[in-house]
Amino acid sequence: MNVTQLTVPIPTLKPEDTGDTALRIMEEHHLTELPLVAEENYLGLIQETDLLELDNHNDTLSASHYQNFKPAIIGSAHPYEAIRIANEMNISVLPVVDNEQKYIGAVTRDSFLKYISENSGISEPGGIIVLEILPRNYTLPEIARICENEDVTILNLQVHPNERGMLEVTIKVNRSSLDAVVSSFERHKYHVTEIFGEKKHDEDMSEKYNLLMNYINM
Repeated sequence: MNVTQLTVPIPTLKPEDTGDTALRIMEEHHLTELPLVAEENYLGLIQETDLLELDNHNDTLSASHYQNFKPAIIGSAHPYEAIRIANEMNISVLPVVDNEQKYIGAVTRDSFLKYISENSGISEPGGIIVLEILPRNYTLPEIARICENEDVTILNLQVHPNERGMLEVTIKVNRSSLDAVVSSFERHKYHVTEIFGEKKHDEDMSEKYNLLMNYINM
């Protein structure tokens, strides 16, 4: 899949549009940025904050300074690259262009959320295990082998460094009962920091036992 497949229909602005027109269209479509396009050529990304600073909202968008901000991504790029650019530039609309800077469409934060939801295994039933690992000890094949040995399938795996300089590995699996695979990770000296799934059987039994003892001793 490439970015072009994530584009959604949003309105575009023309150089002859006024600031007032642009603000009205943004309000109607609940957007804070809109692409400026002339004859299929992508000229820039108009931001609501810039429009609000206009002395005269009847001025047109043909002013050259509106073309100074021109974030975009090539349509053949991977969606992850689009997400990275949008996040780094803190924009909710990212124009998509071809190799000649012709406007193809735009991707939005809603596009990204939909893509992540459909392609990360989030919507699939199962549980989540979070590990904390020293960077030098991170071995994806071993993590996969531990899961496979417990007949657990990894649906998605995300890795990012945390504030302690460790790698936080978030694993979405196809099972919500995680007792066996968590125990296996712990046997292999992995630090399991969080578990999102069915409550561990031993902990559940222990809690019921404690409640029973408290009741008997009343």
